[in-house]
Amino acid sequence: MNLEAFFKLSYGLYIIGTKDAQKLNAYIANTAFQVTAEPSQIAISCSKNNFSCQMIQNSQVFSISVLMQNASSDLIGQLGYNSGQQIDKFKNINYTFGSTGAPIITDDCVAWFDCRVNKMVDVGTHMLFIATIEETALLDKTGTPLTYAYYHEVKKGRAPKNAPTYIDETKLKDTPQTHEGRYKCMACGYIYDPALGDPEAGIAPGTSFDDLPHDWTCPTCGSPKSMFEPLE
Repeated sequence: MNLEAFFKLSYGLYIIGTKDAQKLNAYIANTAFQVTAEPSQIAISCSKNNFSCQMIQNSQVFSISVLMQNASSDLIGQLGYNSGQQIDKFKNINYTFGSTGAPIITDDCVAWFDCRVNKMVDVGTHMLFIATIEETALLDKTGTPLTYAYYHEVKKGRAPKNAPTYIDETKLKDTPQTHEGRYKCMACGYIYDPALGDPEAGIAPGTSFDDLPHDWTCPTCGSPKSMFEPLE
């Protein structure tokens, strides 16, 4: 099996918001897709290990916020690489509520969907939630949605282990065997390669990790330099 074939499948990048009693939670997902037009239905896939999974099962509601291409790495890091059991994911984030009562994050998003679950399918490691769309809103008519391809190739982001699209990249045929000068973010798995630099942050190719500014942060999750370790 050639694992690189999976990179050719197209995905977006989304924020899934949900609730359970008085608790709110959210996570980053790249599996959300419309399944029918009449009635309008949408489906998401959520790891059983995610705190949000049981919350969706209990409340039967969730929201989907479509991230914009230039979404903040801090926002993605706060929602995607932390557990709602340990932090308040909604701290300093703008959100609203639709008719279902699920929290809907509006920061750095181009549109949102408010959804009520009508079917759940156990697919092993994940639960597939199929829901009726009760309400939608367009936040930025001209904004470009963030795709997983852009996130992976430009922002150098990686799917976390709980994502349905996670691939152990050490198993890829073309994975470099030398890691000289490369550092890995221990929070999200992003790898800083001095040969590439971080152009979006103004870091030119050829800049060593030691020469990065002290306030430089991981472009994927916003973690500080102290969260990086050298690859051996």
